[in-house]
Amino acid sequence: MRIVPVALLAAALLASGCAVPAAPPAAAPAAAAGARGEAFLDTLQERTFRYFWETANPANGLVPDRWPTPSFSSVAAVGFGLTAYPVGVERGWITREQAAERTLATLRFFWTAPQGPDSAGTTGHRGFFYHFLDMRTGRRFENVELSTIDTGLFLMGALAAAEYFDRAAPPEREIRALADSLYRRVDWAWMQLPDGIVSMGWKPGEGRFGYGYRGYNEAMLLYVLALGSPTHPVDARAWPAFTGTYPWGEFHGQEHVNFAPLFGHQYSHAWIDFRGIRDAYMRARGMDYFENSRRATLAQRAYAVANPGGWKGYGADLWGLTASDGPMDTTLVIGGRPRTFHTYWARGAALDEVNDDGTLVPTAAGGSIPFAPEVAIPALLEMRRRYGDHLFQRYGFLDAFNPTLDFQPPGRLRHGRVVPGVGWFDGDYLGIDQGPIVLMIENHRTGRVWELMRGSEPVVRGLCRAGFAGGWLEGRCAAAN
Repeated sequence: MRIVPVALLAAALLASGCAVPAAPPAAAPAAAAGARGEAFLDTLQERTFRYFWETANPANGLVPDRWPTPSFSSVAAVGFGLTAYPVGVERGWITREQAAERTLATLRFFWTAPQGPDSAGTTGHRGFFYHFLDMRTGRRFENVELSTIDTGLFLMGALAAAEYFDRAAPPEREIRALADSLYRRVDWAWMQLPDGIVSMGWKPGEGRFGYGYRGYNEAMLLYVLALGSPTHPVDARAWPAFTGTYPWGEFHGQEHVNFAPLFGHQYSHAWIDFRGIRDAYMRARGMDYFENSRRATLAQRAYAVANPGGWKGYGADLWGLTASDGPMDTTLVIGGRPRTFHTYWARGAALDEVNDDGTLVPTAAGGSIPFAPEVAIPALLEMRRRYGDHLFQRYGFLDAFNPTLDFQPPGRLRHGRVVPGVGWFDGDYLGIDQGPIVLMIENHRTGRVWELMRGSEPVVRGLCRAGFAGGWLEGRCAAAN
């Protein structure tokens, strides 16, 4: 049994001047959470899982972007859902047959849905999918872009399903074939810009976007998939072009590659086990990307303790900034001080950017559980203890809350409601914020998703082509290439 909490071990080694171990062991759940924490993680993980199982359209597998507010489907949320279904099977919440049926319906839909350059009536083009789709028809929602990162998140879910459903039964064989076909169809080279960077997307009549994913962010998984393609890969310039724009520096006592919203430190790690594997950039820093995410998590917590903005409630057990809903777009004077609030916003705190309006986001802590369980789990426990049913309901934590806005403001709230004297609470769950909670709790407890993806040939090939080596990749890159 693993018994050493990752962050405590790494912190002790850093303090003593030693290098961080190449593959730090994951924390045993009991060591990080205790019996009370474990019972809470059981409840949180199952409730959050049921968001995907109960709100998806069973006919096509599309998962809503948000609920209960009626919405379109998020292609990225579908990817999280496809990965959550095997977790549900292993936890005993659904049967393997139920999960296979839902997964097969989803992949069949995405494989047979119309692709093409037309502005309406299609689901994607050149293997990519539109960011948002109509929940019933699965066609492009309004004027949204063909999204590279959302396609990547979907494909991670498809590839995870292909690894999990490994039996000879016809439905499971078809799942594997569809996932492989969906991945091979994507024309990644078409989305590579002249400088090697991968574009963020494309629109009919406008063409490929001239800007792409630079700096450190969630696009690590996107580059890995694009490099690993056996049919239409990007060329070798892609990874150094991406890492060459990393912003390294110290923020609240933690030296790391900075990116303000915590989702950028979580999404790729939900599927890829970065413990002990290093590319050229991280070899030069003497650490790995898992340690980088740990430091980003601890820096955000330290920022909340310092609380330079003087927001209500912030502290050692109440922290977490990432992209989320917010109450409204307005500026109010509170306690003699102008306070500007936002609706959906990429909240975060880092060396080069601080976007903070007092809105805290449970998935910021939930998605960081494997990196720093000794601070992430107590934060989630405190959120539930302090705010109870105002924040924790049918599918776990509502998307966000703001203790500073504890009175009914003039004007109309865009989202949620205010509980006088307590704070603002969102009324919705968001699929892309629910997903990291389910997957990262599982990775913390069993490493199950990481273990699945270590068997995925596209992921292994992409990592090897990006120059990763060591750890669980040792000896695998010659065969992958």
